[in-house]
Amino acid sequence: MKNTVFTASLLICLFMAFNASAQDWANLNRFKKANEKLEEPDKNEDRVVFMGNSITQGWGNLMPEYFSDKAYINRGISGQTTPQMVLRFRQDVINLKPKVVVILAGTNDIAGNTGPATLEEIADNIKSMAEIARANNIKVVISSTLPAFDYKWSPNKSPNTKIPALNAILKAYAKEMKIVYLDYFSAMATPENGLKKIHSKDGVHPNLLGYQLMAPLADKAIAKALKRKK
Repeated sequence: MKNTVFTASLLICLFMAFNASAQDWANLNRFKKANEKLEEPDKNEDRVVFMGNSITQGWGNLMPEYFSDKAYINRGISGQTTPQMVLRFRQDVINLKPKVVVILAGTNDIAGNTGPATLEEIADNIKSMAEIARANNIKVVISSTLPAFDYKWSPNKSPNTKIPALNAILKAYAKEMKIVYLDYFSAMATPENGLKKIHSKDGVHPNLLGYQLMAPLADKAIAKALKRKK
């Protein structure tokens, strides 16, 4: 009897924990306390927020000095898709009052992490983030989605063809809107549109060498965005 009650109580607790987690679909609580502790930027501070998924999060883990040595704020959450980022964009970007936001997203949408999504839907979510930022006088850098030949956790999604197609949409939009486009893809892709082994262990996430390649490209794009009048 005692074992039955214990098992039932454990199942209830696990259900409640799962349900609470599921309700915070966009993971709004992930950076809530950190955002509250963050002070207003100084007048001359070139604050930059990096919005993204595990690729952005991993950047902070493997190369923390890249963020600690500058006014760069990492707001990457592993596994996230673009609709989740749109939902948390105000609290994790706008409210932090940066001068620039660097958006790197899309690969998890193609993998189907939160369900099927067309390339147009993915691009529209990235465009929405860019437009929300610009409406709040924040300069935008739209990053190309990093190359990937396949996903181990979600095989047969053809990222090697879909990612280049998505990047073409993003690049055209950036040109039309006079937004800085940050091209990681060209520097990191194999002829088969995979991520070079020298830059990654799993073919999706950069290693330290990968991030060291990305850093100066991001810095150059940020500098270019800061010079833009709008």
